[in-house]
Amino acid sequence: MSMPAQASGSTTAPDDIEDRLRRFATIWSRAIFPVTATSMTRTEFEQHLLPSARRLSDALHERPFDPAPAHGVGAALVAAHCTDPDALSRTLGVVDSYLVLYCGGGSDALCAEELRARCARLQHALAAGFAQALRERTLAEQEAIARSSLAARSFAEQALHDTETRFRAVFEGAAIGIGVADLDGNVLEVNDTLTRMFGGLEHHVRGRKVSEWVHPEDAPHVWKLYAELVRGEREHYRVEKPYYRNDGTVLWTNLAVSLLRDAEGRPQYQLVLIEDTTERRLLNLRLRYEATHDALTGLPNRTLFFERLEKALTAGDGSRFGLCYLDIDGFKAINDSLGHSAGDRLLVEVADRLQSCATAPGEMVARLGGDEFVALTTGPDTEGEVDELAHRILAALATPIRLDGRELTVRGSVGIVEGPAGERGSAEVLRSADITMYRAKSAGGNRFERADPEADARAITRHSLTTALPAALERGEFFIEYQPLVHLDDGSVYGAEALVRWCHPQHGVLGPDQFIPLAEHTGLIVPLGRWVLQEAVRQARFWQEQPPRNAAGRPLRINVNLSPTQLHHPGLVTDIVDVLERSGLEPGALCLEVTESALIGADEDLLKPLRQLAEMGVDIALDDFGTGYSNLANLRRLPVSVLKLDRSFTQGMQQHPADPVDLKIVEGIVSLAHSLELAVTVEGVETGAQAEQLRELGCDTAQGWYYARPGAPDRIHSLVLADAV
Repeated sequence: MSMPAQASGSTTAPDDIEDRLRRFATIWSRAIFPVTATSMTRTEFEQHLLPSARRLSDALHERPFDPAPAHGVGAALVAAHCTDPDALSRTLGVVDSYLVLYCGGGSDALCAEELRARCARLQHALAAGFAQALRERTLAEQEAIARSSLAARSFAEQALHDTETRFRAVFEGAAIGIGVADLDGNVLEVNDTLTRMFGGLEHHVRGRKVSEWVHPEDAPHVWKLYAELVRGEREHYRVEKPYYRNDGTVLWTNLAVSLLRDAEGRPQYQLVLIEDTTERRLLNLRLRYEATHDALTGLPNRTLFFERLEKALTAGDGSRFGLCYLDIDGFKAINDSLGHSAGDRLLVEVADRLQSCATAPGEMVARLGGDEFVALTTGPDTEGEVDELAHRILAALATPIRLDGRELTVRGSVGIVEGPAGERGSAEVLRSADITMYRAKSAGGNRFERADPEADARAITRHSLTTALPAALERGEFFIEYQPLVHLDDGSVYGAEALVRWCHPQHGVLGPDQFIPLAEHTGLIVPLGRWVLQEAVRQARFWQEQPPRNAAGRPLRINVNLSPTQLHHPGLVTDIVDVLERSGLEPGALCLEVTESALIGADEDLLKPLRQLAEMGVDIALDDFGTGYSNLANLRRLPVSVLKLDRSFTQGMQQHPADPVDLKIVEGIVSLAHSLELAVTVEGVETGAQAEQLRELGCDTAQGWYYARPGAPDRIHSLVLADAV
């Protein structure tokens, strides 16, 4: 049988969805048709199962998720005479193996782990529906039989011998336990099935009083219903009730009790029908366990954790909670180097250690997925207890773990959220813990941090900006400001640097430091950088077409920043050549600024596109020079023509007298650059004294607030006009 190929989050055509649904129904019908008492052909039976298959598929993707439709599917199986014990087990097997496989695709983008969790809960609901329908069918049939049998028994002295024989056959051969008691609760008659349920000895059942079978887990209303029945106020009732057997084990039953009246309508006997549901209850408990526990580590999973967290957050009476969100540092490297099997064993060991840390009342540990774990503590004093819990967690991880003869040191980052119950929802708490955990990881890991509302707000803002970036580019929310580049010898405008800004609808104008790192992280920096290049080159070409030029009569040049991601993009050179050709701008009028940190340790593959651009005549500037750790001798191998000194070197020149150390450093860098035939541009010039000092040191060009702040392109044009005058 061919298997469907479907990717998580892919969109599936309606015809393909229907075809997968029919294939699932075919597999299902083949599995249970042999054990189904039906007059339908297999093809007809398959068509009969198709609506139930569709209900399971729809329930798998329903938002919010509700397993109730699967309960109806279980009842539908019983209605279709699929009552053989194998029918349920085969159905659960088919749903477990094939429901997600054939019906898990779609546009709702549910992850595989969520689909498997939903599938487990659907199995649980289906089994419950099957069991309930089978029980109700059996009880209805047997109760009717038992009623008629007991009615016949009340007239036994006047009935024929064959009537007594038929009654006995039904009473003794019934598949469920049947008993008769008087209104005082004395057990008068039981069949063999009921005797076997309680251990097989009749005297352990007959002669006892009904009131002796009290169990601690009896529902509060059970004995109230019983009292109403023996008083004649109720004709019957049904409950789920546990009993103790003589060996101490627990018998779980579905109990149906009916009141039998005499010919005058007076209450006379109780008729008890008992169905043994112990195995079905164990099955339900197993399904519940599988649906709420992690298959690898045995810890509670996300589903059970959220149930406990919701309960903790809605508790009253001054209750508090503390949450530790743990992520293993460097787990991906372990998985990649040692394999997923070793990674799984590491997670099991980590889970065992975490369980040993949370043994006090009100504490629990759960695995959310991957290498992420949570520990929850509740009570009135969690403010201090949660810090102690985090310390215990980090201490437990400190001991190396041996895997395949290796000792692995495991470190973790923990985010802590603590507070009173009733103020926040579970999603908000977990989000805050997640943000705090990543703050601990950013601080070096192997530590814990407490949640900070301001830090949370900044992280949420970063996330909202990240998600808004693609649409912002499409809507034209970005614009460019230009800061002039000035010759230090005569103060004339030499060119301008293009600086991108974001006019955000809610946050106003944002500088590049607030969104460029986000664009780098998401990969949007490539289309954004291409747009900046196009706009800047178009503006430079516009300036060229205007009469004024700089003092030297040369056209203004434009400086555009390149990010590290753009440097690695295979279409960099092609994009730049295309932009220049479309605009008509000469390559010599374009300067691309690359940060020093981006070129530290750069190999020839990375330098090749820069060399190609330099050979075309495009200037390459090494931006923020002096902030990295590059060897000055490496400048000879880089295809750069301009050094841009970082503003940190010139800040000491704003004071009087200027810092002599800064003067010596700048003088040495300028001398070295000129010996390598590199021009030197200085950033962050803010005073006239600073500009004069840099001119005396031999710097070529400068930019900064002393000359002009970044602004609209027409301001550059005005400055050029002023120079010309």
